[in-house]
Amino acid sequence: MGVASVLFVCMGNICRSPLAEGAFRAEADRLGLDVVADSAGTGDWHVGHAPDPRAVAVARRNGVDISGLRARQVSPQDFRRFTHIYALDHDNLRGLLRIAPPDATAEVGLLLNLVEGHAGRAVADPYYGDDSDFDVAWADVAMAARALARRLVDEGWSA
Repeated sequence: MGVASVLFVCMGNICRSPLAEGAFRAEADRLGLDVVADSAGTGDWHVGHAPDPRAVAVARRNGVDISGLRARQVSPQDFRRFTHIYALDHDNLRGLLRIAPPDATAEVGLLLNLVEGHAGRAVADPYYGDDSDFDVAWADVAMAARALARRLVDEGWSA
C-alpha cells in the first residue's frame, strides 16, 4: 500500500501537534512502521520557533526528543502531500476544512476520533496551563499515536 504520511495540526504548532508528532514517530518506530510524520499550525505566529519548553520537557520525560522540531503553518499543498491529516481540536479541524483545496487527497479528521471511547473529544490546549496540563496532553496524544499506528498496520501500510 505504500508509505503513510501523517500531519498533526494544532493552532500554533508549539504544544499539542509537535507532541503528537513525537509520540507517533516513537510508536511507529516501535512497530517498525515506515511513515512520514510532521506537524503544523493553522496560525502563523510561531513559524520557525521550537516547541514550547514544557512540551519538550514532557516529551523528554516520556523518552521522546522533539527539541529539533520547528513550527510551520499548514498549507493547501499539505492536503495532497499527506495521506492523513489530524486536527487536535474542533476549531483547527474547521480551519483545515476551510483551506482544503478541491483536489485534496488526504483523509482529514479529529485525532481523538481514532481512540475508542474518545470520539468527538479534543486534546486540551495546555499552553496557558502548567506542567500537569502538558502531562494530560501527552497522555492523549500518546494514546492516539498508539491507535493510529495500529490502524495503519491493520490497513496494510508499510511495516
